[in-house]
Amino acid sequence: MSVADVKAVEQEPGTGAGAGARTGARERLAALFRAELILLGRNKTALFMTLLMPLIMAFAMRQAVSEMPLQANGLSVGTVLLPGTIGFVLLFAVYSSVTGSLVTRREELVLKRLRCGELSDREILAGSALPAVLLGLAQIVLLAVLGGLVLDAGAPRAPHLVVLGVLLGMLIAVAMAAASTGITKSAEAAQLTTMPFVFVSMAGSGMIVPLDILPDKVANILELLPLSPVMGLVRDGWIGQGDLTETLKRLVIALVWAGLAVFAVRRWFRWEPRH
Repeated sequence: MSVADVKAVEQEPGTGAGAGARTGARERLAALFRAELILLGRNKTALFMTLLMPLIMAFAMRQAVSEMPLQANGLSVGTVLLPGTIGFVLLFAVYSSVTGSLVTRREELVLKRLRCGELSDREILAGSALPAVLLGLAQIVLLAVLGGLVLDAGAPRAPHLVVLGVLLGMLIAVAMAAASTGITKSAEAAQLTTMPFVFVSMAGSGMIVPLDILPDKVANILELLPLSPVMGLVRDGWIGQGDLTETLKRLVIALVWAGLAVFAVRRWFRWEPRH
């Protein structure tokens, strides 16, 4: 982000308390969103990871999924691939993208300059993450519509569970991204520091291998991972087999992870370059 972009954000008009203050906050947030969206469009690597990587991963795992014992557990290739692809969107389009963006802005002193203006810390973080979140949501909507037709998965039978899972997933992905910047020294290092969360989530949260087909002891451990409750809610929403007790359990696990990530952000997030 250039100095001109930062000044444009800092100079967005704000007014007094009440409705005027809220209007000023929305204008500042919109200005930061526009600047971040332009920068995202210029970053070809980030666009590739955001738009194409989830689809590539889905096609790569299709053959492996088709060979799994799915029907015995009330699943199909579509009801495994679609939630899994949504999980890939959360990992690549949101988590990895937001981590790299925040680290880059921090190392370029953009975050430090933004803090000197009228934007609050929450507005800076929200505005920086908003383009990736909206692009991720757009991808998920397209996947739900087109993927359901292509993979013959149909529409979600319990759409409220899918929506709940996606919203929780976005919250966890953004919070984890901000927390990950605390151990990331540069934009190049972000490609390495995000790998543990990405690989553990892909392998253990049910994106590739549904927890339903694993032994109970293994599944009970893996369902405690950050994105496992998200995948469980989305998949239950698609097949319409949500249980209230299980839904509440997943909600608690997801909120605990979101709370831990927010705590980590408050404790270790840096606004100035690491030395």
